[in-house]
Amino acid sequence: MTNSVDTGERAGLQHSLKQRHMTLIALGGVIGAGLFIGSGVLIHETGPAAVISFLLAGVLAILVMRMLGEMAAAKPAVGSFYEYARAALGNRAGFAIGWMYWYFWVIVVAVEAVAGAALIQHWLPQVPLWILSLALMVTLTLTNLVSVRSYGEFEYWFSSIKVAAIIVFIVLGAAFVLGMWPDTSANLSNLTAHGGFAPHGVLPVLAAVVPAVAFFTGAEIATIAAAESAEPRKAVARATNSVILRVLIFYVGSVFLVVAIRPWDDQSVLESPYVGALVTMGVPAAAEIMQVVVLTAVLSALNSGLYTASRVIFALTRHNDAPKGFLKLNRRGVPVRAILLGTVLGYVSVVMAYVSPDKVFSFLIHSYGAVALFVYTLICLSQIRLRRRLEREAPESLVLKMWLYPYLSWFTVAAMVLVTVSMGILEDTRTDFLVSFGTLAVILLAYEVRRRRGGDADGGVEATGSTPAARDPEREPAQAPTASS
Repeated sequence: MTNSVDTGERAGLQHSLKQRHMTLIALGGVIGAGLFIGSGVLIHETGPAAVISFLLAGVLAILVMRMLGEMAAAKPAVGSFYEYARAALGNRAGFAIGWMYWYFWVIVVAVEAVAGAALIQHWLPQVPLWILSLALMVTLTLTNLVSVRSYGEFEYWFSSIKVAAIIVFIVLGAAFVLGMWPDTSANLSNLTAHGGFAPHGVLPVLAAVVPAVAFFTGAEIATIAAAESAEPRKAVARATNSVILRVLIFYVGSVFLVVAIRPWDDQSVLESPYVGALVTMGVPAAAEIMQVVVLTAVLSALNSGLYTASRVIFALTRHNDAPKGFLKLNRRGVPVRAILLGTVLGYVSVVMAYVSPDKVFSFLIHSYGAVALFVYTLICLSQIRLRRRLEREAPESLVLKMWLYPYLSWFTVAAMVLVTVSMGILEDTRTDFLVSFGTLAVILLAYEVRRRRGGDADGGVEATGSTPAARDPEREPAQAPTASS
């Protein structure tokens, strides 16, 4: 019996993403609006030691990406870690991780649509927020419906702007703190002059790792997109490796410069840390420049959310974990119905944001707070299980290996569990944890209902998915693929 993971080579999806798309998707995926705005909250709570919080969170993200990259390079699959969890941990784990991740990105789509509209309203104050949200949703939905190549092109340019903005900030910021800026001298006094490096103590620094981990969510999109690239193994290996050093430079380096340039307890750092730093440096139109960059980050998240949600639902469908109708592709190899499902629920969530922002929409935001941590933990466990299997049956497929396996793998699992438990203990994140746990409970209940109704057609941990040859994309598949052994 073979234990392979269902690849995307014959799934009917197009393989039109190039290496440049894959690299920028991986890099841009970890540079979101959270870095440009949300990092100010962590700096305010921890002081300059926020650099340590981001460093620890970044290391965890890198380890998870390395583990996921190992599996994706060995077995590129439509749905990525959904397929790996299914093969390694069984149908229940696959169902849970797939629907949790889909839910995560559907809510992200709604949140980013509202956030993007609010940013655009800065320039178009006379246009109602709901019209701007609708315009963003329609525009990026059409982008995803055209082809995977159009998604890749949009994300390539969105990510290019984000990466370029961070690089320029780092270069200018480094020149400022090193005394290479006009009328300045080398000065790092802000790191200790306002109450010390860790003014609130060590505990807040460790607690800040919990929300900081969420800032890195998105890098894993590259492994999902790998199944639609021309050379999936080569693409995912390069994308995974490119993330490591650059994530640390972009996040840790830029946050270090922010707290070195501007006092950490300044109100401007809390509201918009990068704008505050640019203003201190005397960069003209700093606020407007950063407004454009943040809008780009928001549009990138919205674009990626629609893409990712559709591919996850597409993978779920192929194993009877979702209605079969979502498996249908159009002539360009795009899962139209899967994309529209995420879009429709995104529209509903946007409406909720206006109808009941204090209750319904607030609940939705809290309900996915810890979901990414649940997903990451299952990714780690899947890698440990699949690595043993691959070493035994297909060692040649391990072109990208996790470091110090299995010790570093188990360390990552323990760290992710610790971060998740901490989220439930800390007062500021306890609500997110509890509501997210409720989301997981509902998904597991749905799996039991599906299983009892006889929907569990696949065999279990040792089952393998066999992908049928590509069918006429204008026709419904006769049935979802089933396991064979």
